[in-house]
Amino acid sequence: MSDHDPVHILHPEESWGFLRTHEFGRLAFHLVGEVHITPINYAVDGERLIFKTAEGSKLFGVTANTDVAFEVDEIVGERATSVICRGRARTLEGQAAYVVERLPVRPWVDTPKSIVVAIEVDEISGRRFDLTRPWLRDLPTG
Repeated sequence: MSDHDPVHILHPEESWGFLRTHEFGRLAFHLVGEVHITPINYAVDGERLIFKTAEGSKLFGVTANTDVAFEVDEIVGERATSVICRGRARTLEGQAAYVVERLPVRPWVDTPKSIVVAIEVDEISGRRFDLTRPWLRDLPTG
């Protein structure tokens, strides 16, 4: 048995560094007694996440209950990385909303999004996994 641990805990600075190199993640929020999850494009501003949205269930959910979670994952070769944030969402208005002008918030879908939302991160955790995929041994050959 190897004493090599396939799970590596990321320091918070490593987790923030990982988030800065990505722009697409998943936002989890409460809406009318249910938990919803949706993909969003985001950018990092200090130790908070910024995204744009439009009127709708996502905006209603994050304003009615500001408690949210956010996750970004990546698999490259035999290594996977996952960073999860927990925090509070709030809409930015007036001068505060102009922060989005200096950030690379680039929607992947061309729909109007004019409302700027910040996630004030209270907790961040990240892990990197060395993948062995033991189930590969069980696949039929040939």
